[in-house]
Amino acid sequence: MRIGFLFNHDQVHQVAHSLPIALALARGRPDLEIIVATTNRRLSAEVIRLADGMIGAGLRLVELGLKPGASRTMANALEALIPAGKLLVYRDNLDFFRSLDVLVVAEKTSLLLKTRYGLKDLKIVHTRHGAGDRAIGFDKASAGFDHVLVSGPKIRERLISDAGVDPRTISVVGYPKFDLAPPRPSLPFVDDRRPVVLYNPHVSPHLSSWYDEGRAVLDWFVEHDEYQLIFAPHVMLFERPFVVTIDKLRIDRAGRIADKYLRAENIHIDLGSRASTTMTYTQRADLYLGDVSSQVYEFLLHPRPCVFLNTHRFEWRGDPNFTHWRAGPVIERAADLGAALVHAQEEHETIWRPVQEELFNQSFDLTPEPSSARAARALARFAGLDWPEPVAAPTMAVAG
Repeated sequence: MRIGFLFNHDQVHQVAHSLPIALALARGRPDLEIIVATTNRRLSAEVIRLADGMIGAGLRLVELGLKPGASRTMANALEALIPAGKLLVYRDNLDFFRSLDVLVVAEKTSLLLKTRYGLKDLKIVHTRHGAGDRAIGFDKASAGFDHVLVSGPKIRERLISDAGVDPRTISVVGYPKFDLAPPRPSLPFVDDRRPVVLYNPHVSPHLSSWYDEGRAVLDWFVEHDEYQLIFAPHVMLFERPFVVTIDKLRIDRAGRIADKYLRAENIHIDLGSRASTTMTYTQRADLYLGDVSSQVYEFLLHPRPCVFLNTHRFEWRGDPNFTHWRAGPVIERAADLGAALVHAQEEHETIWRPVQEELFNQSFDLTPEPSSARAARALARFAGLDWPEPVAAPTMAVAG
């Protein structure tokens, strides 16, 4: 049986969500042909790094590309606005996808193989990438997969109620990315005598706090060096000159980062390095400042104070798409940051921690068994394969 794991994105943030499953599957069933397919060198490098020597020893790595001619010309012309190469790679590699029995993906674009290119017999399994609350994570496209691996009961319930996913096609497996969670890192630019705030705005213009208040947030921290700030937005916010969203069609520009922010001694700016995708910042920060990013749930692996920016003035209370805003104070302007940060810290144990623990447990069903091993078992069973018990899984560092 040939099982493929596809990573088709500009950035590497999806790799950690499903590569651990491939590693666990290769250890549990070394007789399988497991192929990890990437679409650029950045992704290949991240796969090799996380695979810890298993490429060529249980896993095979292939890099898919575009055919010379029309595809490359179109991709080069449109890439500043839309991920044209990401879309065209399916059409240009149909023989590869036809050769698979099962394809495992962390995103939904791969459903094009069924809906546009007619590969009805290819079984596609969705691992998702994050445990957030945004409506796009529970749209009708989710029902197009043959099986879905989810992190916890919240995700399962919303997929059934909002997306119409058949409960029989869902397996709750925990969160494989947590198997890779680092211990609390020591960062050279952090002064342990001052609290560290992680500002993590989302990319989508209709939801993100960056476009309206982001620079005001940075200005506030320039003037308040009693705090340190790690500015690590969604890795796609500054990836292209323009940001285009498809769930609600909108185009905007993230702009540039002014020199005064780059020079500020209490601000560290990371617009998309590996550290932005490996939970390095979510594990080290003392406080979280964000809007709709699912990274807040990774931050809540260890409950700590949170503040949320509602710059679009949503009527969010009772809306499941903003459930995570129950985890801390919600403000509308950067000018209100001072009081909100104080309240988030002073009231954390009495008000916010119990809510955070409830939200975390709804989002993640974790057990002593690594989530990647649970997911590999669910995948094998879906594919009709025997699976050894207990599961042999890699030993990975767990956050402390």
